[in-house]
Amino acid sequence: MRALIIQHDSPAPAPVNGLQSALTARGWEYEVHTFTGAGDVLPDPLGFDLVVPLGSIWTAHDPEIAQVIEPELALLRRAHAAGVPIFGICFGGQLLATALGGRTERAAYSEHGYVKIETEDPGLVPSGPWFQFHDDRWITPPDARTIASTGSAPQAFVLGRSMGVQFHPEINPALLGHWLAGGGTAVLRAKGHDPAAVLAEVQTRAGETAGLMDDLVEAFFIQVATAPSPAETVEAEIADVEIAVAPAPAVQPATA
Repeated sequence: MRALIIQHDSPAPAPVNGLQSALTARGWEYEVHTFTGAGDVLPDPLGFDLVVPLGSIWTAHDPEIAQVIEPELALLRRAHAAGVPIFGICFGGQLLATALGGRTERAAYSEHGYVKIETEDPGLVPSGPWFQFHDDRWITPPDARTIASTGSAPQAFVLGRSMGVQFHPEINPALLGHWLAGGGTAVLRAKGHDPAAVLAEVQTRAGETAGLMDDLVEAFFIQVATAPSPAETVEAEIADVEIAVAPAPAVQPATA
């Protein structure tokens, strides 16, 4: 089993995150593709068994970013239509929502650090607390089911074999350290947070977060990745349609 993991906007290699660890523990292989938007050629998602778009400093509804992200939106639409499971994280969840007919906008308020969420399906998405690092939110696509939310933003949705989450289940100390070195320190300070304290909490909660990540991945594979694909749903709907056959016209006897 092979996963395509898409990271954004920075060619600098990121450390192994909690999602990659959870996949490796299940015997999965993965390919990490960095999408910078500068004429990048994205892989064909149909060559993979899972697609995971990750977070970004980009804003999906920024007019200057709209053309940049269109190739990735097309990739997500192609994967979803073909029944390839998709697990979008933060910006990746916002992209997935946009690709499936939703949109994004500024969140009611920014969320950074650990936050408990309200969940309608704790067996799929537990209440956490989950690590947050976002200013934007998605508007859930038509026909999608909202699984969890906070006062700021929807936190999880499911549509077919696709699921988006707004939080960062993949966070670990090495990954947050990478973010802080790449500009996250200034972001946290601007929002009134102490970067050292946030990193210390991620370190303290590392085991708990890894367990939540593992549970989330397992639930995703069992409950979402095995759902009927759009193509299968269409085929089933066609099969359920009763075709009324018109009676043959009565044969009138020939007259001389």
